[in-house]
Amino acid sequence: MEYTTLGDTGMTVSRICLGCMSFGDPDWREWVLDEEAGTELVDRAIELGVNFFDTANMYSDGASERVLGDALAEYDRDEFVVATKGYFQMREDDPNSGGLSRKTIQQELDNSLDRLGMETVDLYQTHRWDDDTPVEQTVRALDEAVRDRKARYVGASSMWAHQFADALHTADDLGLERYVTMQNHYNLLYREEEREMLPLCEREGVGVIPWSPLARGWLARPVDELDATTRGESEEHARRHPYLEGGGEEVNARVAELADERGVKMAQIALAWLFEQDAVDAPIVGTTSAEHLEDAVEALDISLSSSDMAYLEEPYEPVRVSGHE
Repeated sequence: MEYTTLGDTGMTVSRICLGCMSFGDPDWREWVLDEEAGTELVDRAIELGVNFFDTANMYSDGASERVLGDALAEYDRDEFVVATKGYFQMREDDPNSGGLSRKTIQQELDNSLDRLGMETVDLYQTHRWDDDTPVEQTVRALDEAVRDRKARYVGASSMWAHQFADALHTADDLGLERYVTMQNHYNLLYREEEREMLPLCEREGVGVIPWSPLARGWLARPVDELDATTRGESEEHARRHPYLEGGGEEVNARVAELADERGVKMAQIALAWLFEQDAVDAPIVGTTSAEHLEDAVEALDISLSSSDMAYLEEPYEPVRVSGHE
């Protein structure tokens, strides 16, 4: 395993963050692992040197947090960096269980900590932007969470770069805790973040931990084989993203070609490309398979030349914004 500093936090994390959306209740999504299988995957991740775990309150309606918390309870909690997120409405009959108001942040962070079995989470992230709550109120509530020692750092997920800049400026102007991470949508098939968000993060010392580094499977297998997995058969989100618009199919073909030449897997080439991006600290790898997790770790040993990088990138064309529209 390789390790890096997460943005300007001084906190050391593995170059791979294990995404825990696949833990919890198979009734939520048919490809989700139950508690026993999820715990086994956490154990294997720790054996491989992963110390960074990301979940969210809405994953399996909270069950993901419970599985992760129970799995880590068998270890020294201080050895790990645990992140969770809040924003999406958790209870159909309670509109205040979603959004980024002070009430919602306070109550849903408490609920997340209870499910995780922790007094403090290392990184608490806003899962999306809330148009209905003034950003000043949100950053004040997040600052209170840090001061109350319920969170050590605060981060954000997909939004427009101008919104993130506004949030950072507001926190600085008020002398409050600022966002230290951006969990954004970024991979070889979706590179719109390179226009504004990534340069902003680099300038501000914000750690970048992309979600969907394999484009929900489009970078793990040839285009005509997406439906070969249970998730692929049922994953409507993958079809809503613009992965095959513009030059997407050619990018996919070039990943397959380079993987074949190197004798490695397509997913490993796609991850190796991300590891070469200066702005990226730790892609969030979500998987239901120990084998795929092991493949991701092995991808750290793959070196791509400048010509390899150019070959993979050349077919890309601008596509519609996806992930927070």
